[in-house]
Amino acid sequence: MSVLPLATLWRIARRDLATRIRGLRLLAVCLFLGVATLAAIGSLTSGITSELERRGQTILGGDIEFSLPQREASAEEMAGFRSIGAPSATVRLRAMANAPGGDALLSELKGVDGAYPLYGTMRLESGARRGAPPAGSIWIGKDLASRLGLTVGGDVKFGEKSFRIDGVIAEEPDRLGEGFTLGPVAIIGLGDLPATQLIQPGSLYESKYRVRLPASANPAAVGKALSARFPDAGWDITDSSNGAPGTRRFIERMGQFLSLVGLAALVIAGIGVGNGVASYLAGKRPGLATLKVLGADSAVVLRIYGLQILAVAAASITAGLVVGALMPSLIGAVAGDVLPVRPGFALYPLPLIVSAAYGLLIAIAFALPPLAATRHVPAAGLYRATVDGGARIDRRTVVSVGAALAAIITLAVGTAREPLFALSFIGAAIGLLLILVGLGWLVRRTASGVPRPKRPLLRLAVANLHRPGAATGALVVALGLGLTLFVTLAAIQTSITAEIARTVPQRAPSFFVLDIPRGDAPKFRSMIVEAAPDAQVNMIPALRGSVTEYKGQRVDELAELPEGAWVLRGDRGLTYSPTLPNGSELVGGTWWAADYKGPPLVSVEQEVAASLGLKLGDTLSVNVLGVEVQAKVASFRTVEWDNFGLNYVLVFSPGTFDAAPHNMVATVAVPPKAEVELARSIPRAFPSASLIQVRDVVSQVTTLLTQMSQAIAAAASIAILAGIAVLIGAIAASRERRVYDSVILKLLGATRGQILSAQAMEYAVLAGILALLALGLGLAGAWYVVTQLFDFRFAPDPLIVGLTLVGGAGLSFVIGIAGSWPLLSAKPAQALRSL
Repeated sequence: MSVLPLATLWRIARRDLATRIRGLRLLAVCLFLGVATLAAIGSLTSGITSELERRGQTILGGDIEFSLPQREASAEEMAGFRSIGAPSATVRLRAMANAPGGDALLSELKGVDGAYPLYGTMRLESGARRGAPPAGSIWIGKDLASRLGLTVGGDVKFGEKSFRIDGVIAEEPDRLGEGFTLGPVAIIGLGDLPATQLIQPGSLYESKYRVRLPASANPAAVGKALSARFPDAGWDITDSSNGAPGTRRFIERMGQFLSLVGLAALVIAGIGVGNGVASYLAGKRPGLATLKVLGADSAVVLRIYGLQILAVAAASITAGLVVGALMPSLIGAVAGDVLPVRPGFALYPLPLIVSAAYGLLIAIAFALPPLAATRHVPAAGLYRATVDGGARIDRRTVVSVGAALAAIITLAVGTAREPLFALSFIGAAIGLLLILVGLGWLVRRTASGVPRPKRPLLRLAVANLHRPGAATGALVVALGLGLTLFVTLAAIQTSITAEIARTVPQRAPSFFVLDIPRGDAPKFRSMIVEAAPDAQVNMIPALRGSVTEYKGQRVDELAELPEGAWVLRGDRGLTYSPTLPNGSELVGGTWWAADYKGPPLVSVEQEVAASLGLKLGDTLSVNVLGVEVQAKVASFRTVEWDNFGLNYVLVFSPGTFDAAPHNMVATVAVPPKAEVELARSIPRAFPSASLIQVRDVVSQVTTLLTQMSQAIAAAASIAILAGIAVLIGAIAASRERRVYDSVILKLLGATRGQILSAQAMEYAVLAGILALLALGLGLAGAWYVVTQLFDFRFAPDPLIVGLTLVGGAGLSFVIGIAGSWPLLSAKPAQALRSL
């Protein structure tokens, strides 16, 4: 047969495909699942980050923001802000909202000026507003209104001043840029803030100055110039290109992890693609042989069926891309307030192109081997393939498949935010596949070497594991992947659940109390002891400041922060103590004497010190209230962050901040009966103090961890579906050979029950062997995700993991038996004529 043009090849392929396209359903389903998952995750991540960028000015509240801890800007600094644009000032602090009935609730009190907001719109339930609330009035959040039973026109008290409620907030434009909060928001005019008497020397509050710049101004350059003009200001600068950096980092990292999970699902689906193509070509054997008998060479046959597979793959990939592109809008509509911002409908080309490339490469890598195997088999061999087995894969095919897999790895690493993490994830996935392939070979080898059982059915089941053409390898990979995914997901889920439970120790404090006046510390302690004689009170000084220098290196001169050096971002809590704090353990250096009077010293948390490369004797400077204090590193500590105590990264020696006004913070642990009384009496006795109930903190942490767990479960469920598809594909790929075996056994007198029993024994042996392997591999994978990605303790629930493993093995067994059921209805005469 002469070389046929592409149009002729496609006409033959299309006509043949129209007669039995259902043979490629498994390929279509696997590719669709994988591509749709990747496209949805990539589009959602891009949608959220794009929305953060698009709304950067609104989220931040300006083109550039200067934040100052525990002080307001000076007249000279305000003049500097005015020289670069139009400024707007806000002051934010935690304060207790006191209802007329005596109930109190921690709130985020925010004072704004008449220029607020510079961008976006402040909306109340009654309509849009601009500027500050009227004098003596307040706007409150919906949660604050519902929890304290407040209504518009009523009163609420903050500190020493009562406010008339002018409206309930429907939309606060810069809410996301304000970061993590422990209570609902309430907004007043800056002019009313002094009357509350909440801000005293040493009070913990933050002043923010947002500036609207001219259209031609470069925010980063403006920020550097103003910092050079005021080198001792100690402010933290943020521009609108990254108005919510913490949210952005979290979304990008979760997006990368979920994308890698989706890629793993697509790779798993690729095995199903290979099985589906093998099953399809097995059914097309007469057509393949006929084409070769009529003179078609191997290249023509390969092109015809390659075009068929490519057409189905292209349709599946396209459908997956369409679904993936639409998913962000659907998720935004369903998830609602769970997402930090709701992405609008838009097409994001990069994640769609990457997802399509993954799908195409996976299709090539896994469909090419079974397709290429037919190229080297003569027509007579194709007719005898049922008993003779297939041909070996040639070097050209191996090179092509290797190139496709290399391209997949390069694409995954090249598009990852953290290439090393992506490479390790892919390495683990490849390692898992190699282990399963090796185990499949070992099972066949072992089954062929064991003594032949005397029981016929058991002997038949063992023979099925190693006989020529046995699908043991494919079944081991399919079952192993499915069971490993089940165990991994169960271990991750239960570890996160354990983390939620562990966030509250058995003896957690009842309250955190902030901004206790230093002079009223004895009064506070005696009040607690009077209400609960067995109360535990831990009270320490509290300040806020930012790290400005370490080891002689100025932080503002760093082109990029060191990995893990989160302590250099913004201002941090600072304290001093004559003794080693509770929950800390000294791991390097020595602690100062309780009566130390010398130059400032500092103790640094061990991991932070490692990220900064600090050694004993190095210097570290902090800016507190515009004054820079330099201290020498005296020791390193480990800190029990999860004990709900007063834990600080930096602890200074006594006397370091004597000149700085500051207040005290305390943890209070009392019996449940005393909690209700103190929740009412503390805000009345100390109006400037803020009381944080531990259960409110736990509720927020639980919500966040639950959302993370649900996102992982959603992505992993696609991988599990792909694993099930692989198992179905493995069964389908060997169906014709199983039909042949079933027919021969029936002719020899075997009953349906005996045939089914032999198959059940085969799947039971495989499931039993793979359950132990899946347990080890699944726990190892879950350990990596839990400890390395989320930095949680690995604490899976053995019972739930065990039940999940048993349930997964049972499900795999049922799928295997269900796939074998149609073989029992095959009629010998009809089946023999079609073989």
